[in-house]
Amino acid sequence: MADARFEDGAESPLYLGAEDAEDLKILAALVQDAVFPITEMTYQRQRREFALLLNRFRWEDRETADRAGRGYERVRAGLLIRDVLAVRSQGIDRAAQSTILSLLDISFAPGADGTGTLTLTLAGDGAIALDVETLDVTLRDVTRPYLAPSRKAPDHGP
Repeated sequence: MADARFEDGAESPLYLGAEDAEDLKILAALVQDAVFPITEMTYQRQRREFALLLNRFRWEDRETADRAGRGYERVRAGLLIRDVLAVRSQGIDRAAQSTILSLLDISFAPGADGTGTLTLTLAGDGAIALDVETLDVTLRDVTRPYLAPSRKAPDHGP
């Protein structure tokens, strides 16, 4: 049996999980440049879950949009991280309720016995560190794609 390819998903919403560092690299690439209001992140200590509702750029559709000569798309997606033991942040003012954050990367630093720290790197020197018992991350598109307001792809050039 062969692995699935991007093309196999066609226009289906993404629903992916990460249980190791290699899986996480794929999710990190798919959520790069996602934006979300500060009010759309939550930590439920009793359930040991950290969740974000974000507007992710559809990197998997970029080449198709280029070929068709149409604007780029975004989609609302939920990012759920389970088995969270603690949450820390820097460079984020939680009182500023109108703040829009931009997710640049997700990385994992393993610890002992499967534990580790998952770091969400944000634009503007912000970061969220999640101490986890095990790596368990889910990304799920929850709306149909929509035309990106800028109609442009994110650019990290000079």
